Amino acid sequence: MLKLWAILAALALVQAPVDPHLPGRTIDTVAPTLPVGIKRGVLIVSKTNGWRHIEHIPHSNAVLADIAKRLGRPSYTTENAAVFNDDQLSRFSVVVLNSASGDFLTPEQQAALARFVARGGGVVALHAAGDNSHTAAWYVDTVIGATFTGHPGGADHIQPARVTVVRPRHPVMAGISSPWMPRDEWYSFDGNPATRGMTILAQLDEASYRPGDALRMGADHPVMWINPRSKGRVFYSALGHEPQLYDDPTYRRILTNAIRWAAR
Repeated sequence: MLKLWAILAALALVQAPVDPHLPGRTIDTVAPTLPVGIKRGVLIVSKTNGWRHIEHIPHSNAVLADIAKRLGRPSYTTENAAVFNDDQLSRFSVVVLNSASGDFLTPEQQAALARFVARGGGVVALHAAGDNSHTAAWYVDTVIGATFTGHPGGADHIQPARVTVVRPRHPVMAGISSPWMPRDEWYSFDGNPATRGMTILAQLDEASYRPGDALRMGADHPVMWINPRSKGRVFYSALGHEPQLYDDPTYRRILTNAIRWAAR
């Protein structure tokens, strides 16, 4: 009988469904072959070594590629982190980290990204690119500047909330009407990234939604910011869980502004 139970348990493990949101960690070592002629392009990376946003990634990648096209820039979309090497990065002006999660870069690949930013390359990081699955010191300090602490769950997982533009004259916020009431998954952080040198562009009004007591940040609840300390232009937006958001004209304009600004 014990042997039978052991066999049944083993079969249950084999047949257990794999959660597509947690595909497992992979390390890329062979760089992709880039299309001929890419120069001053937009590199769109949705590599997932943490939570995978299967709901929005296919659609948001297409929207980001369309934005690049409308800006007159070639784009390349990949989930192969081996593209982070000096030679291939030199063909791009900006890297968009589209909910790239987990420590998706090897130390060598992260060093190549750091050199890219030090040369003046831009980074646009979106949603899960700023969650707490990122632990590398350079990435946390340069790209995010804060530690993700959670978001509402259950019935409050997706809510409308009031986003207020703090710096309306910044190029990323050009043409954005404030306040704006999008629906999304609202991230909270361990503190205001402004205390770590970031410049806040937009923040949440916590009175406009239900964050839950443990996730309250107070009057200053940033959701979009830039890093003015780096030579390359770095922008982060905590928004982006819902695929519908990428069709919102306001968010699409913010993404367009951000890519244009980061790419100089």
